[in-house]
Amino acid sequence: MDLFDYMKEDTLESEAPLAGRIRPKTLDEVVGQEHILGKDKLLYRAIMADKLGSIIFYGPPGTGKTTLAKVIANTTSANFVQLNATVAGKKDMQEVIDEAKKTLGMYGKKTILFIDEIHRFNKGQQDYLLPYVEDGTVILIGATTENPFFEVNGALISRSRIFELKPLSKENIKEIVKRAITDKERGLGNFKAVIDDEALEFLATLCQGDARSALNAIELGVLTTTRGDDEIIHITKDVISECIQKRIVRYDKTGDNHYDIISAFIKSMRGSDPDAVIFYLAKMLYAGESIEFIARRIMICAAEDVGLADPKALEIAVSCAEAVHQLGMPEARIPLAEAALYVACAPKSNSAICAIDKALSYVKSEDTGEVPNHLRDAHYGGAAKLGHGLDYKYAHDFDKHYVKQQYLPDKVLGEKFYNPGDNGYEKDIQDYFKWINSDK
Repeated sequence: MDLFDYMKEDTLESEAPLAGRIRPKTLDEVVGQEHILGKDKLLYRAIMADKLGSIIFYGPPGTGKTTLAKVIANTTSANFVQLNATVAGKKDMQEVIDEAKKTLGMYGKKTILFIDEIHRFNKGQQDYLLPYVEDGTVILIGATTENPFFEVNGALISRSRIFELKPLSKENIKEIVKRAITDKERGLGNFKAVIDDEALEFLATLCQGDARSALNAIELGVLTTTRGDDEIIHITKDVISECIQKRIVRYDKTGDNHYDIISAFIKSMRGSDPDAVIFYLAKMLYAGESIEFIARRIMICAAEDVGLADPKALEIAVSCAEAVHQLGMPEARIPLAEAALYVACAPKSNSAICAIDKALSYVKSEDTGEVPNHLRDAHYGGAAKLGHGLDYKYAHDFDKHYVKQQYLPDKVLGEKFYNPGDNGYEKDIQDYFKWINSDK
């Protein structure tokens, strides 16, 4: 770089938001993520030894994915190039690859390519990188808020190590905020601001493990709050509340968190916890989740987890889906809540899904033989000559509308696929089969 490049870089850094200025430059400055950055952990050792292979950082916003990439940039002897998948295209990647080949061939120096928001690249863009990652032309570092197993090319996944970053703890957030307020070189130390304990606790709770959110709030608070009589800027709980405005609900309708919340919703219905069910339903509705998608999941749970213990659950779930289609929001929240609560509070049985899955497995792998002659269709010409329907006993002609006869093919006789549970309506089914199997 020439003098003007240095001046431009310094200007950009000084005018950057607090979250960018205060970003750690060394591993020792990084707060949190001890599960992957402990001194005995692989990632820590690889960064310190400058022996990184291709890796993907995966986690919620504000947990340090880009920070770790910047730390690696400051630590490695390799060339470090950064692209953002939201704006970069194939041409940008081609330029990086061409330069990486020259650097490796002429100087034996590797290139680390950091791609932020890598899930934004389409399949073709990700495929383009594959041969150059495989032959070592570049070492890939990807960062994504989405589950890479859903959003990143499987071939790239297989050639990379996945490191999942967790939401930062409240204590981590407090430490980062305190550092930002007191740091005079990169932080807000020259503003002479203080944050009281109540406000710090409130902020650490509200930002839900997102350091960037916390830093943005504290920066806004410091820059917009009038100094007190003591010439100090006092950051109070009210100031923080105004800066954030409302509690952050972390929910990405297309991302990993989407799958986590719907999973928790279903498991709470299955586990008969109506309070948890309503909580997760509210979170999905608040975040703008598709009401049709929620209704479908309730129908599935009614069939799979309630089943014949309460057959009415599926009726209510189907009616809910129709009501949701007709009403839309905000009224749709009511039938959704009604159906979800009914399914949660209903007795549970998975006998139906167990029965059909067992039967499907059986017919897939076994020779099941022929339908018994007396059960075959006898309504077409010539059927009687073949013996079809001969000796069939019509159940309604007998006492209690039941008669014992063979229904399974000869080769399947003795197999049992359905085992009624002992909850709800299935108790009646059990009693009915006890009567069937008794000597009458």
